[in-house]
Amino acid sequence: MPFAVVVNRGGGAASRAGEALVEQIEATFAAAGLTADVHAVDGAGLIETIERLAATHGAIAIGGGDGTQGAAAAILARTGTTHGILPLGTRNNLARQLGIPLDLEGAVKVIAAGHTHAIDLSEVNGKSFVNNASIGIYPKLVKFREQGRRRGLPKWLANLPAALRVLRNLGHRRYRLTLDNAAQPVVTTLLFIGNNVYSLESGKVGVRDAMDDGRLSVFAVAKSTRWGLIGFAIRTLRGKSDPARDFAAIGTCTTLTVSTKRRRRISVALDGEVHKMVTPLNFSIRPGALSVFVPKG
Repeated sequence: MPFAVVVNRGGGAASRAGEALVEQIEATFAAAGLTADVHAVDGAGLIETIERLAATHGAIAIGGGDGTQGAAAAILARTGTTHGILPLGTRNNLARQLGIPLDLEGAVKVIAAGHTHAIDLSEVNGKSFVNNASIGIYPKLVKFREQGRRRGLPKWLANLPAALRVLRNLGHRRYRLTLDNAAQPVVTTLLFIGNNVYSLESGKVGVRDAMDDGRLSVFAVAKSTRWGLIGFAIRTLRGKSDPARDFAAIGTCTTLTVSTKRRRRISVALDGEVHKMVTPLNFSIRPGALSVFVPKG
C-alpha cells in the first residue's frame, strides 16, 4: 500500500513551492524506497482528509507547520495512527524538538527508517496541542496579523499593523489558576502552557528535555512597564521572545484550570492557531498518546 501523505498547501514552505511540491514529495519518497500517495489540500479540507485516510492506514505523513501538525495529532492519536512529520511550516518547532531534519529529504528518511516513539499530547476543552497554548496578547497578535494577510499583506508586513492594534489596548488580565489542586491568582498579559516542561535555563531556553514526562508547564509574562510590554510584543511578533527574560515560571502539573471573574469566551492560541473558547479552560495531558516517527536514538 502506498504511504499516505497529507500536505497543507496553504502554509509555509508548501505555499511557496506551489504545484511542484507534490512531484517533489513523490520523488523524495521514491528515493527512500517508498511510494507516496500525496493529498495536497487547503486548510479547510485537512481534517476530513486525515480522518478518511486514518481509517485505512497505520501511518500518515503530515506536511505543514506546527498548527497543521497539532491539528493532525489529535486525529492520529485517537485512531492509533503513527504520525510522520514533514516540516513545511515557518518555525517547525515540533520537528526541531524531536530532532527531525528540516529538509524534506532528511525528514522522509526518518519516516522510511520506521523508528517510532510515543510522545505526550495535551488538550484544553477537547482541543489538542503538541507544543503550547497561550492566552492573552499572543492570540490577539496572531488574529490581527492574519486579518492583514487576508488583505494581501506579506506575513512580515502584516505584523506591523497587528502590533499597533494590540498595543493600543495593551494591559494585564487577571486569571485564577488551579494547578492540580493548588489555586493561585495571576495577573499577566500572556499565560503560556507547555506540552511537557519548557526550560528557562541559559543555552536551553524554550527547549523541552523530554516529550514524554507527563507534565504541563505553566508560565506567565512578568508584570512590566508599558515600554517593557511593548518590547515583549515586538519580540513575540518576530518570533524572538526570550523566556528567560520575558516569563516567570509558575509551576508544572498534570491538570490545569484557568478561570476568569465571569464565564466568558476568550481567544486561545494552540500551536499558533487561534480558537475561541469558553472559560473555565480545563487543560490536561495524555502521556504517550501519540506515536511519532523520530530519528533512532
